[in-house]
Amino acid sequence: MRILYFARIRQIAGRGMEEVDVPPAVATVADLVAFLSARDPAIAAALAERRTLRAAVDQSHVDFDAPVTGAREVAFFPPVTGG
Repeated sequence: MRILYFARIRQIAGRGMEEVDVPPAVATVADLVAFLSARDPAIAAALAERRTLRAAVDQSHVDFDAPVTGAREVAFFPPVTGG
């Protein structure tokens, strides 16, 4: 699965993208966040502020209870504001 990190999350994580073999037990976006955070302290720091973290699965905005099984791409980004 391709994991993308944008904006502030990318800066904290120290990378914009990674390819990850996700175990079958990772069923939701929340599970994915926990899995990624457990394997890398930089990612844990980048994804720590869950209240303001947003996600997209295969380019569709989703909640953290959304499934990731079969997804090709999950992106994490901070809230977007317009002006």
